[in-house]
Order: sequence, then structure tokens, then C-alpha cells
Amino acid sequence: MVKIGNIALPDFPLLLAPMEDVSDPPFRAVCKANGADLMYTEFISSEGLIRDAAKSVQKLDIFEYERPIGIQLFGSDIETMGACAEIASRANPDLIDINYGCPVKNVACRGAGAALLQDIPKMVRMTEAVVKATHLPVTVKTRLGWDENTKNILEVAERLQDIGIQALTVHGRTRVQMYKGEADWTLIGRIRENPRINIPIFGNGDIDSPEKALEYKNRYGVDGVMIGRATIGYPWIFNEIKHFVKTGEHLPAPTVADRVAVCRQHLDFSIRWKGEITGIFEMRRHYANYFKGLDNFKAYRMQLVQAGTYDELLRILDEVSEHYAEAVLA
Repeated sequence: MVKIGNIALPDFPLLLAPMEDVSDPPFRAVCKANGADLMYTEFISSEGLIRDAAKSVQKLDIFEYERPIGIQLFGSDIETMGACAEIASRANPDLIDINYGCPVKNVACRGAGAALLQDIPKMVRMTEAVVKATHLPVTVKTRLGWDENTKNILEVAERLQDIGIQALTVHGRTRVQMYKGEADWTLIGRIRENPRINIPIFGNGDIDSPEKALEYKNRYGVDGVMIGRATIGYPWIFNEIKHFVKTGEHLPAPTVADRVAVCRQHLDFSIRWKGEITGIFEMRRHYANYFKGLDNFKAYRMQLVQAGTYDELLRILDEVSEHYAEAVLA
């Protein structure tokens, strides 16, 4: 069992990474149904939350079946982050997570996300302010460092643990790397080996198969893994990893009928949560991923992204199911 404060997770838990414009409640619903142990909201701007911006406030929506669920915050101002931790706590999540890892320009160049890796004393003060502002466990997601010359994650892990965080997730790249190249988990393993570290350490980056999850578990000793991009259009990866870690065997791959069924569940929740117009629009980014690997799928994908009504989408999905009934996916 892995514990984050009073949150009990199974051995070697699998975490769904918070991803902007992806990990909303409809997406989290299908990931939870397929084995995710701990999930997070999309990251929420502290400035937006303070201003009561509609988009930021809507991201606070959480549902009982998602638990345990964390709300992730990012920002550049210490006082604002503390105030936002209080606001987010009132939404009744199970934990508060701080994003010190987002590398994109409009976040990092404003002094938030991975930018804090250039100012560790400020990162520590900000984290302490959040810890003091909430009764909930506080966790952190970050990267190895800003660039190759400043991989300071070993120091960061100790200092953040010392001021009260209760779990740490590390993405095995620097900010400069963005999402390019191969993630380096060597330093993540060294954090886990540090006798001073007694909080759970989760690794993140490039986990895209059951084999790799088990290999990294054994090689680096992490308490669990966080999975991001590999879950998009493929929520089955959670249960596939669990089965492989437990038995050394693979679950059967999802059939086209399975893919259609989960895609439809995702669509149904998207419409219930955001209404038919917005729900249909926001699902358009997911179809190519749900049906990746199907020969000659482009025509159906174009129909799906152009469809304007729920009934039309169901008709197209039924056609996909029938047309590819005998298809075998890699």
C-alpha cells in the first residue's frame, strides 16, 4: 500500500497526469473505469481562480466516483497561490497538487510552472504557503531541472519534503527539453534511493506500455508511475499495466467494438457535462486517438469531426463498428 497523507493507494499505483484540454471530467471518467488509481484536474491558473474566471472555476468540478482526485494549481505569486489553495480546498478534493513542471512558454515565461526550477528558494516559499493554506495533503509535480546544467531535483525533493509535501512526481526531462528526446529516469531513481526521502516518489515520462512500466518499476524503484500522453484515446493502458505487473501476461487488446463503446461513453459524459454543442466540439480532438491504427479511417474521422448532432455521431460510430468488425489492431 502507498499512502499520501490519509489517502491509501494500492501497491505501485498508476496516476493519470493532469493534461490541459485533455484530463477533464469526461476523460477522467473513462480512465477511472479502466484502472486509474489517482487522477488530477487539468491545471488551474491561480490568477484565473482569484479573478473567478469561468474556465478556471469550471475546472474545480469533481465527482465522487473519481476519488481519490487532486486539484492541480499553478502560478507565480506566493500569496495568490496560498489563497487559491484555500479556494480549491473548498471544492473538496482529496489533495492539492502544485505544478512546477509545465514547460510551455505562456506558463514558464510568466514565472509559473517549470520557471520555479530557476528559483528554488521561491519554490520552497510558495510550497510552504500552499501547505499552510490547506488541511489537505499537498503534492508536487516537477521536472529534473531547467536545463542540462541545472538538474537540481535531488535538492528540490529534500527541501520540499522538509516543508511538508506528501508525495512528489518527477517528469524525467528538463524544461528546455520540453517533451523531446527520451525521458531520463536516473535521477528519479536516485531520489527514491535517498534514505532521507520517506514520501512516495512517482516517475513520469515515456510510460507507454506494460513492459516499460514494469521495467522502470524494477530498475528505478519508484512507488508508482504517472501516465500522460499514452492514455489519450487509450485508457485501457491502466488495466493492461496492472495485469502485466501482476501476472507477466498481456490482456487481450481492445477490439474496435470496445473502442467504439468507450468513445461513446466519453462522448455521452462530455455532452452531459458541457451541453451538446460544446460537448460535441470538445470530443473532436479525441477521435483520431481512439481509432488509431485502423486502415483507411480518415474518411470516418472527417465525418466524426464534422458531425453536429449526437444522433449523427452515434450513426457514424455504429458504421465504424460494423465496417471494422473483423479488423485486428496492432
